Amino acid sequence: MSSSRRNALILFLDFDGVLHHENVRISNGSGPFLVAPERYQLFQHAELLAQLLAPYPQVQIVLSTSWAVHYGVAKAAKRLPPELQARVIGGTFHSRYMRKDDFQALPRGKQVIADAHRRQPRDWLALDDAEDGWSGPYERHWVQTHQYEGVSAPEVLAIFKQKLEAMCRQ
Repeated sequence: MSSSRRNALILFLDFDGVLHHENVRISNGSGPFLVAPERYQLFQHAELLAQLLAPYPQVQIVLSTSWAVHYGVAKAAKRLPPELQARVIGGTFHSRYMRKDDFQALPRGKQVIADAHRRQPRDWLALDDAEDGWSGPYERHWVQTHQYEGVSAPEVLAIFKQKLEAMCRQ
């Protein structure tokens, strides 16, 4: 995985509240688990995202999820289906250059925006359920997902498809 690809099309991907219900807990013994009704499962919308991205092979993924901070980018990416794993080029947290506490104190939007400035992609989108840090001109790059239904919520799907197509059409 490369940490930077200039002039690329990038999708900044959060996991919780995007690919599954937002209420994830981590057990040191058994790993991550959901505290949610039974109809929810970890990564239940990952295949849907893979299908949505299939027509756009040029879109690369940067993990903006706290999973990448906790487990590292490579281990976090292994949770994704192979089609999405192949697109992952890095994460927003860089342990060589950043203090973990300082990074985690920033709102997710600010973490993503800072990474986009470093990478200088041609264009980018972010899928995230958190509202913090997406003000001003960067709001157009953000698709707010539903905290429980993630990217699968019909209104979210419609907005994401529209923004993804527009980004890739350029």
